Amino acid sequence: MNMLNREKLSQFIQMALEEDVGDGDHTSEACIPENQKSRANLLVKDRGILAGVEVAKVIFSMLDPESSMEVFMEDGSEMKPGDIAFTLDCNTRALLKGERIALNTMQRLSGIATMSREFQRAVDGYDVIILDTRKTTPLMRFLEKWAVSLGGCSNYREGLYDRIMIKDNHVDAAGSITRAVKKVDEYLKATGRQLDMTIEVRTIKELKEVLKLKVKPRVMLDNFSLPDLDKAVSIVSGRLETEASGGIKLSNVRQYAATGVNFVSIGALTHSAKSLDLSLKITK
Repeated sequence: MNMLNREKLSQFIQMALEEDVGDGDHTSEACIPENQKSRANLLVKDRGILAGVEVAKVIFSMLDPESSMEVFMEDGSEMKPGDIAFTLDCNTRALLKGERIALNTMQRLSGIATMSREFQRAVDGYDVIILDTRKTTPLMRFLEKWAVSLGGCSNYREGLYDRIMIKDNHVDAAGSITRAVKKVDEYLKATGRQLDMTIEVRTIKELKEVLKLKVKPRVMLDNFSLPDLDKAVSIVSGRLETEASGGIKLSNVRQYAATGVNFVSIGALTHSAKSLDLSLKITK
C-alpha cells in the first residue's frame, strides 16, 4: 500500500489552516475559554471504506500537541452508519479549528477509497491491475492516491516526472509515434534518465506501428471498443504490457478485464468519487 508522505502532509495541513483559519477562529475565540478541553466522536453516516484517520490524527496533534485520539477503526476499514471511527480529546478551540479540514479531507478520501474498492471487487478473479491517473485535485494527489491504495487499487505515475507517457497530443505534435519515440530516446540518452515508457494508441494501425519499434513500452489502448480491445490484445500476444483506458465504468470494467488486458487505468477513481458523510460531534 502507498504510504503517506509526512512532509507533504504537514505542508498540506499548514496551507489548509492558513486558508480556513486566517488570522483566527474569531467565533471560538469569542465564546470558548482558551484552556477548555472537549471530547468528540467521529461519527460515520455512510457505508463504504474509511480513509483519513491518520490525516486527522496529524491535524489535531499539530493544533494541540497534548491532544489524544482513541482509534476504533483504522484506515481501510469497512464502515457503516452508526459507527464511531475515533474519539478525540483536545483543546476545544483547536478541535474547532481542525474540524472542517479533517472532515473535508476524510470525506473526500473515503469516497475515493470506496470507489476504488468497488472497482477492485468488480474484476475479482481476473489477472488485471486497476490503476489510478493524474486526474486528481491539485495539491491533494498524494492523499488521493493513498486513498486509492486503501481501496485496493494501484497507483500509476506520481506526475509528469516519473514516467514517459507518449499520448495523442505528443504524437500529433511530433508527427508520428515513431518520431516521438525517437525524440524520447535521444532525450533519455542525453539526460541519463532511465524512465519506463507508455505509448498511447488510438487505432490498430498505431498499435502495429508500436510493435515495430525497438523499444518495449507498455501500450495504452485508448477508447477502444471491447471487440477492438480484444483484437488488440490478441495482436500483442504478450509481447508488450497492455493497458486499457477511456470510457471504462464500474458497469463495464469486468468486460474489459475479460479481454486479458494487463492494466486498466480509470480516472473516475479520483475525479468522480462521491464524498461520504462523516461528522465530528462534541460529547456533552
